Amino acid sequence: MSESSIVLVLFGSFLALLILGAPVMASLGIAALASFLYLDENPIKLVQIAFNSVGSFPLMALPAFILAGALMEASGISKRLVAIAESFAGPVTGGISAAAILACMFFGAISGSGPATTAAVGMLMIPAMTRRGYDKGYASAVTASSGGLGIIIPPSIPMVIFGISALGMTVPLDAIAKHGEFQSISIPKLFIAGFFPGLVMSVSLMTLNYIQCRRYGYKGTGEGWSTADIRKAMRSGIWSMLAPLVILGGIYSGFFTPTESAIVAIFYTLFIGLFVHRELKLKDLIHSLETTTWLSGRVLLILFTATAFGRILVEHQIPTIIADSMLGVTDNLYVIWLLIIAFLLFVGMFMETLAAIMILTPVLLPVTYSLGIDPVHFGIVMVCSLSIGFSTPPLGENLFVASGISKTPLEEVTAKALPFACVSTIAVIVIAYVPSISLTLPSWLGY
Repeated sequence: MSESSIVLVLFGSFLALLILGAPVMASLGIAALASFLYLDENPIKLVQIAFNSVGSFPLMALPAFILAGALMEASGISKRLVAIAESFAGPVTGGISAAAILACMFFGAISGSGPATTAAVGMLMIPAMTRRGYDKGYASAVTASSGGLGIIIPPSIPMVIFGISALGMTVPLDAIAKHGEFQSISIPKLFIAGFFPGLVMSVSLMTLNYIQCRRYGYKGTGEGWSTADIRKAMRSGIWSMLAPLVILGGIYSGFFTPTESAIVAIFYTLFIGLFVHRELKLKDLIHSLETTTWLSGRVLLILFTATAFGRILVEHQIPTIIADSMLGVTDNLYVIWLLIIAFLLFVGMFMETLAAIMILTPVLLPVTYSLGIDPVHFGIVMVCSLSIGFSTPPLGENLFVASGISKTPLEEVTAKALPFACVSTIAVIVIAYVPSISLTLPSWLGY
């Protein structure tokens, strides 16, 4: 059977189901099953692939990081991180909204999730910005746009999924001859590589925030900085500030793996919530476990079906065909980067991030490897590009979360979030064109 007919069955059924309104998970699974039947293969293979897809040790970090993020919100850690960021806002123009961006950075280093970061920070910072005279739509927009930092600042759930998706990757033989054997991707290296790109994205958002706040007249406090308030916030939040340092410090130093760091984060949070802050109650613990179960199950179902979908692509050399087609148009590295980023931005507008990573990694990674792009660098650019989808319609999960918190029409939040999406896109292009932003820190730490 020709590859074109297989692609038609696979993607045709997938897109048809999406248009009919079927969930992404169901669309992926049914499309994969339809392809197996078309190829006259035993459907039990689908079940075997799905079962094997959860046998990866790094995948154990997924529910652990989700639980750690839920517990940190319940134990008061996220609230104290936001209070510290707010205390530093002072008289700076747009200071309180810049503090919201910083708070998203801190919480992103804990939760690894865009919507979770938006919800945790937005519940506290949107009302705080409104009290300072900010328009609700703008306050919601800046929080929703910053929430995407949750999947860039390590640890990051999408980075774990990217690392798993790249395991066993096949690349064109001519690419191997030119660039050597494909190196398997280390998830700790991905985490370390995401730190500086996360800072670049954060600085770009804060720069636009300052310009927008000057335009709208959103000034800081008239009385200046209060050293008493800063000391109070720091004293109350010292244990909260140590949380990301413990998690990231352990990973960066090689003291423990990302999976082990997630377990450390859970026990650290339980200790702080029960014995230091004493805010973690039994009902909060049960709610955190329920949230973790629901989110982990949702992610694993997408992982099952997306793995089977991707396996069909790889077995029939579809990525190689796509790589040859793209390189046949142009071999200019910068043009290829623009095409890839534009494609990822488009996909991020319509598809859930983890599903997009599972589907597109086997397709795009061989293309970039053929051009000599470091696979870790590509992974960072991919995650950064897809993070913008959290704040762009029609999917835009962060937009829905922020709109619900502020009770502001979704259209208003979306309109004010689009400039932040544009500046984030520029930041992603800079990260793509300057590989050292992603690769310098791992090389310093010996990865």
